Amino acid sequence: MQTVIQFARNILEEIVLTGDTVIDATIGNGHDTLFLSTLVGQQGTVWGFDIQEKAIQETSSRLKDFTGDLHLIHNSHESIDSYIEGEVKAVMFNLGYLPGSDHETITRAPSTIQALKKSMQLLQKGGRITIVLYDGHDGGLEETNEVIKFCEQLNQREFHVLKYQFINQQNHPPFLLALEKR
Repeated sequence: MQTVIQFARNILEEIVLTGDTVIDATIGNGHDTLFLSTLVGQQGTVWGFDIQEKAIQETSSRLKDFTGDLHLIHNSHESIDSYIEGEVKAVMFNLGYLPGSDHETITRAPSTIQALKKSMQLLQKGGRITIVLYDGHDGGLEETNEVIKFCEQLNQREFHVLKYQFINQQNHPPFLLALEKR
């Protein structure tokens, strides 16, 4: 079976085309940003957001060969609408904390839900949002519960919402919520 990350990437591969505009709302070490850049190609636009300068630097280094339109923004994902005009095809969220850093700086429900709302407004019809959630760290369970509650209340005429989760695993493995705009 596919991991949560593999599954998230596969459902975006189904829809993202060369030349599209995409967002990595939580760039971390830049792995998802790099993945998105390979989907949109040199004609595409990739936006990335993170509140940690280390994440911006890591991602900039990882994407040094990408010659498409790349914008790495040192700001919270809840500020997405301050930077992006027009529609986007996909948005990736990988919540929690920056791998390899302290666990003090984490994503939190209020800013994540604001970022989701703004991402949903930017999303074109047929576009998708992936949200990888981790509930095993301090603050993670609260954020996870709030994001699930938010997504469960979305109008089914406007969004499909899917949950992909391994239910017999120990140690709080991550799981995925995926939204598709109808």
